[in-house]
Amino acid sequence: MMEPMIAARGLRKSWGAAAAVDGLDLEVGRGEIFGLVGPDGAGKTTAIRLLCGILDADSGEAAVAGFDVRREPEAVKKRIGYMSQRFSLYGDLTVGENLRFFSHLFHVPREERRRKQDELLEFARLGPYRDRLAQNLSGGMKQKLALACTLIHTPEVLFLDEPTTGVDPVSRRDFWKILYELLRGGVTILVSTPYMDEAERCGRVALVDRGRVHLCDTPEALKGRMRGVLLEVAASPQRPAREALARLPGVSGIQVFGDRLHLWVREAAVDEAAVCAYLASHGSTACEARRVAPGLEDVFVSLLSAAPETKDNGPSADGSGVSAEDRPAAVLEVAPVPVPEPEGWREAGAPGGARNDGPAVEVENLVKRFGDFTAVDGVSFSVPRGEIFGFLGPNGAGKSTTIRMLCGILTPTAGRGAVAGLDIVRQSEAIKTRIGYMSQRFSLYDDLTVAENIEFYAGIYGVEPRRLAQRRRWILAMANLEERAGSLTRELSVGWKQRLALGCAVVHEPQILFLDEPTSGVDPLSRRNFWDLIYTVAGEGVTVFVTTHYMDEAEHCDRLGMIYGGRLVALGSPRELKEGLSEGTLLEVSAAPLMQALAAAGEVPGVREVAVFGSGLHVIVAGAEVAVSLRAALESAGVRVGGIAPIRPTLEDVFVSLVERADRAAVGA
Repeated sequence: MMEPMIAARGLRKSWGAAAAVDGLDLEVGRGEIFGLVGPDGAGKTTAIRLLCGILDADSGEAAVAGFDVRREPEAVKKRIGYMSQRFSLYGDLTVGENLRFFSHLFHVPREERRRKQDELLEFARLGPYRDRLAQNLSGGMKQKLALACTLIHTPEVLFLDEPTTGVDPVSRRDFWKILYELLRGGVTILVSTPYMDEAERCGRVALVDRGRVHLCDTPEALKGRMRGVLLEVAASPQRPAREALARLPGVSGIQVFGDRLHLWVREAAVDEAAVCAYLASHGSTACEARRVAPGLEDVFVSLLSAAPETKDNGPSADGSGVSAEDRPAAVLEVAPVPVPEPEGWREAGAPGGARNDGPAVEVENLVKRFGDFTAVDGVSFSVPRGEIFGFLGPNGAGKSTTIRMLCGILTPTAGRGAVAGLDIVRQSEAIKTRIGYMSQRFSLYDDLTVAENIEFYAGIYGVEPRRLAQRRRWILAMANLEERAGSLTRELSVGWKQRLALGCAVVHEPQILFLDEPTSGVDPLSRRNFWDLIYTVAGEGVTVFVTTHYMDEAEHCDRLGMIYGGRLVALGSPRELKEGLSEGTLLEVSAAPLMQALAAAGEVPGVREVAVFGSGLHVIVAGAEVAVSLRAALESAGVRVGGIAPIRPTLEDVFVSLVERADRAAVGA
């Protein structure tokens, strides 16, 4: 073990009778990047605040950079950087002024200030917005500015509490490049994250639940705890295939990963050919299967889905729920939330209103300007009724502005649009009665119970009293909240609040549901359960319009529109968009050290694009033959190469490629 820069022994913190951190033991070595993962309400944020000296522990000991957190708090604070989920920015200062303020606050030497500010503006892709007030940035852009302000000085120890939540894949990759640069400079980093591909990049990872560390090891060692064979299956249509495979003898677990299924089978129980033959006999029109190594998300979902569900949506209270010795190592099926037959989703005269036969959403040359800035620039698309439509794009691309125009909150500068057959300018008030809206910051009232929140929103939307009891029963059953109907909302974990927020958004039986990054910052298991609920709502005929930065979620959509720089740059089904990534062959490269491999791969002739993907690289090359020279170049640069293989592109590959192509085109112009 390296010299510890962070150490905790028996750390405890309670809020009333509830223990947020319960005997936490942790040790992080100098120059290490250490990841914290766990379900919502596991105690990760409280643990970080205790280590930073922001909260006082009830008992136990903690030291950072050799200083006792309780007895020497000022010495600790001088040596750390900390970014919370609720970051502090000054809304009446510009982007550049915020960076200058924090550089003064952290006593960054004058000769370094301009260079650091320029580097961070480039990293955050905020250069064009240097003179914009922080209060006028999108939510994602504010997040990136907060990251930049945190990194304006170089601390000895950096604490990051879910720093990339709500940040698009391109910016997340850029951010991790900065972290690796800090590591090379000797900075110790502790980061909590809901993204398992980010956890894969850490030297070690701790699984935290109910305030304790239950598993702690390298990503490879944690994945090595999984027994059995993992098959990755792409089958069409997916949902019937999932149901059929759950009944296949020899299958011990199945999980949805985007457009693919991860199927755990007992050794030699069933192979790839047998899986596809079985699916063909059950109506699948297409099937591809291959053996793959498990990822950290497989481990995470396996351990948590094996545990009985509790109030905090986590494993059992005694912690035995995540012990590798006490649990089956194979993945267990996460059953969809049980939903009773609805007592009539929409009846005559319900607030959702009469339905027309046209598209649910239709826009033509939609434009929105703020002063001399064009946020949405001539966007045109339509969404058929009953479709799950995904709206993707980097932070600041114009997604939220478009949604606000469609919801009647903002007035377009030019163009036209219709939602549920109603004009978004002339009939904006009528639109609001026919849509539901859920943002990433759930609009719930913490001092009301679950049932009272439902009743409150029913009143806002004008649900008739005779219908309210029926709707309340349906929502509580849909969200599996019957036993929590009388609980105060503040007592719910994030995952439960998310379910309640969805229920409140559909209490009035809307025709169209707008979801703006509804799973931002939610753990992987809760995200899967939430998408089961989305399918339930869509199955009742509701059109779903969703934005997300999780590319595996985008795979669940029927069609996708991708916006960048205010313009629609791609439109089609997930399969069509991936097939359109035809600028070469995509190679998956397993190599270490990762950032050294990234730099070396970019210099190889025939390499068109290279990016970090999980714990490896995705490289687009002119042809498969480039793999030979790529391996040679990496090995000559001192990189250990585990394997190079051609693979199908993911939606994240498409996302990154489209953004980088647009940037190159803009520079060329």
